[in-house]
Amino acid sequence: MKREMKRWENIHLTGINRLSAHTDFYRYREFSEALTLNKEMSKGYLLLDGEWKFLFLEAPEFSPLNFETGDFEINSLDSIEVPSCWQIQGYGKMHYTDVLYPFPINPPFVPQENPTGIYFKDLILENIKEEKIVLKFNGVDSAFDLYVNGQQVGYSKGSRMPSEFDITEYVRNGSNRLTVRVYQFSDGTYLEDQDMWWLSGIFRSVELFRMNTNTLEDVYIETIPDEDYKNFTLKVAGKFLTSEVTEMKVTLFQKDERVDDFTIEVENGKFQVLRNMVNPLLWNAEEPNLYVATLEYELKNGEKEIIPVRFGVRSINVIDNEIRLNGKRIFFNGVNRHDFNPTMGRTVTYDDMLQDVLLMKKHNINAVRAAHYPNNDVFYDLCDEYGLYVINETDLECHGFENTGNYNWISDNELWEKQYVDRAVRMVKRDRNHPSVIMWSLGNESGAGRNFTAMYDAIKEMDSTRLVHYEGDRVAAYSDVYTTMYTRLNALEEIGKDSEGKKPHILCEYAHAMGNGPGGLTEYQEIMRKYPRLQGGFVWEWYDHGIQQVDEAGNVYYLYGGDYGDFPTNGNFCIDGLVFPDRTPSPGLIEYKKVIEPIVTEEIDLNHLKIKVKNRYDFRNLSGILLHIMVKSFDQLIEEKTISLQSIAAQDEMEITLPINLENALKYDDARIYLSYLEPESTLYANEGHLITSESFLIPATKVEKEYISKALDAEMKIEEDQTQLILENDQFRTVFSKVHGILLSYQINGEEIIQKGPELTLWRAVIDNDMYKKDDWINKHFLKNAKEQFVSIEYQVNEGFVDVEIKKYMSSINQAWGFNLIYHYRITQDGVLNLHLKGEKVLRGNEIPQMLPRIGISMNLNNEYNDVTWYGRGDSESYQDSKRSQSIGLYHKCVEEMHTDYVYPQENGSRCDTSFLALTKGNQSILFNFKELRDFTIHDYETNALEEAKHRGKIEKSPYNVLTIDYRQSGLGSNSCGEEQLPKYRVQIEDFEIGLEIRRIHNEDLIEESKFFRAR
Repeated sequence: MKREMKRWENIHLTGINRLSAHTDFYRYREFSEALTLNKEMSKGYLLLDGEWKFLFLEAPEFSPLNFETGDFEINSLDSIEVPSCWQIQGYGKMHYTDVLYPFPINPPFVPQENPTGIYFKDLILENIKEEKIVLKFNGVDSAFDLYVNGQQVGYSKGSRMPSEFDITEYVRNGSNRLTVRVYQFSDGTYLEDQDMWWLSGIFRSVELFRMNTNTLEDVYIETIPDEDYKNFTLKVAGKFLTSEVTEMKVTLFQKDERVDDFTIEVENGKFQVLRNMVNPLLWNAEEPNLYVATLEYELKNGEKEIIPVRFGVRSINVIDNEIRLNGKRIFFNGVNRHDFNPTMGRTVTYDDMLQDVLLMKKHNINAVRAAHYPNNDVFYDLCDEYGLYVINETDLECHGFENTGNYNWISDNELWEKQYVDRAVRMVKRDRNHPSVIMWSLGNESGAGRNFTAMYDAIKEMDSTRLVHYEGDRVAAYSDVYTTMYTRLNALEEIGKDSEGKKPHILCEYAHAMGNGPGGLTEYQEIMRKYPRLQGGFVWEWYDHGIQQVDEAGNVYYLYGGDYGDFPTNGNFCIDGLVFPDRTPSPGLIEYKKVIEPIVTEEIDLNHLKIKVKNRYDFRNLSGILLHIMVKSFDQLIEEKTISLQSIAAQDEMEITLPINLENALKYDDARIYLSYLEPESTLYANEGHLITSESFLIPATKVEKEYISKALDAEMKIEEDQTQLILENDQFRTVFSKVHGILLSYQINGEEIIQKGPELTLWRAVIDNDMYKKDDWINKHFLKNAKEQFVSIEYQVNEGFVDVEIKKYMSSINQAWGFNLIYHYRITQDGVLNLHLKGEKVLRGNEIPQMLPRIGISMNLNNEYNDVTWYGRGDSESYQDSKRSQSIGLYHKCVEEMHTDYVYPQENGSRCDTSFLALTKGNQSILFNFKELRDFTIHDYETNALEEAKHRGKIEKSPYNVLTIDYRQSGLGSNSCGEEQLPKYRVQIEDFEIGLEIRRIHNEDLIEESKFFRAR
């Protein structure tokens, strides 16, 4: 028997009685109200958000009899907040997948187990006259039926787009019952397999509009440039519900100033007018100048309505194979963004969206890809106002079909064409008045096929002023740009070189920001800036999609896939953003801000204070930007001043001689120049003095070369040894070595133990997300986690004033033929200075060797009472060799706990690169770790095993000591959770190495001077 196709499985339906899509606008009675653009002050507007009654069912077929009628008893039902996602509210099951559909693929059919929510709202309407009453659902996942007072009004699907219904003939004066039956799964679900939590329900606002039957139905504004992009033609077009209105007055405002007005004739309810705009202020992401057009007309009943429409004057097109805005080539430093809130799921507030936009602007981001569906409509208003280029994406992804072997199953099936086109058309009609939207996307990861051609044609028929892109179009047949994702650097460079007659290229996704990362951003930026065909890209992604929880102690942590027992799941793959769930910037975002800096500073000759300043803005002149100059020697301020930059046009550069006293600076050691570029005035997104970017340089002539300075002492050293231990001590120190394991067991100064164990060689780091494709080999093939030192020999020699201890060892792991021959050379002086030189010589036998090691470093356990850390190196945030440009070299202070980066999924973190020395402090005493070469270090109050065993924030078991790791080298971060591996220069190999350092107790006030020399050679 053939299976019956249910309404929510009918691919031939895009909706029932749903009104045509149109741009968002609101009607006002007065100009003073209209110019506020506050929809809650608009005429006939009612927001229906709040408490609704709710009935949750296993499937639609379990709906109670007569549930849609006004007499159906709802008082005893649960209440639910609208908007919200019902899984977040405790109904149904939380489930996260990246690619997989959570049910068998049998399009268009969905499972009988189809969770269903029925929403009820009693609404009082008074004084219903001759008017049109429209109910608007801004977002319902995934399909729904609407009933009013027992009658079915309509049906809709397409979760992330508005659905409007004319309910005029179904309502009455007094109480009215609204009933909405929502289906978790529908045939539309096959088109909505985006990488995110599967969340259902009425998740965006519900609004009601009471409007005149002759009112405006839609309006569309275009701006068309002349040859020089100086003057533009304004095109205003639209239609009314009827032909009763015959004339309309249009007034243009710019920042509340009236700049033009004119009259439009309306014929048969339609209108179109062209109007010259002479030398208007143009819109771009750096200078988001906006106009407001007010449309004023008189209705048949004598009432006047005023409709404000905000727009920007700009054009976007491809000229000479370049994406150009207002005739100028632009470059995208973008991110991919979902609508997300850690307590509400896909339901976001105005403050959420505003905070996102402010953070993006403050971090030099100029573009957003609305991944992978049209975002909440308010987000586009913010992008218009604050200045962000937007790729607006159709609510379309069919990623799960990739695993069937027929990726194009429905994308190349004409029976689905109507569904594809409907989604694109509704998006364009809603958002085409937004100047921030410069490109339409046909969707994401849905294979290829005829339906995309149909979408492209439909979009171009409605809007020929914007570009269209689709990454799945490998030959750019229905794309105006050539788009790829996660393209490796070598391949990207080949695309850049292959420019002759080719469409411009963007990376719609790259640099997967999962966990600790991404690394290698600088190399991507360099390649994209090198070739004109390459016009930037969009990091995946903006936000960690963690679901907030609070434990019994009040500590906040976040859940991810699998934490709800959901299977199959992609686990913490949803924790992949530049911003933590509490909207705190991650180290990755801080690094991205630096890498995409719009002002680049290069050294020319710092011994003569000459630098080059490059303006990488596409439109903005640097004139007036403040350059704050600070010269410091360690923590000592030498000089400080602020100047204003001269005119440096967009994409231009200028040499500058810094106006500081070089003669004075040369008197100091390690004199560094710190440059900060600051906003001279408050902007929409930041206060006066906001840091745009920064740079620092060492004046080469002041570089410190560490010396050896001996200290004569008359302190005898006692040496004891037995079969298992070698002990060196006097009144000032005690050092104990194991003769069995060949390790330093204890290092005491003045009776206080400083080192409790170590140092020992380690090749391991807690796995980061970007190690996910290497970790199995690391753990189960090469057993790097189990690598251990094997004792070979120990010898010591007594000299005048010191003792040398030499320990030879071999390091390898289970069933491995490769390894390292190690020589630990300790020199312990009479006053307790511990000087260490470790030499490692690689041993390569056999062919089965790891191509990359996590790290080569030494680790030791330290007295945790010395809990304050001071270091001279990169900071103050963490840094790694392929992610360190944002962290200037300087003197920094933190406690050990603050050296931890609290990733949602705990992993290796907290490294500080290029460090000359560090000190651990208790009271007025410090333990100095003075490095013979610049080294990276990590210090934590937990062990690596504890970090790896913890799966959530706040769950790391603390150790009774601090663990210090000093790296000869640690491999970079890369982006290989979904992207480029660590580049070869950032990979640690099985290689010869040396690590040299000295450990000694000092007084805090002597730290800087003590760091400039060693007590033992």
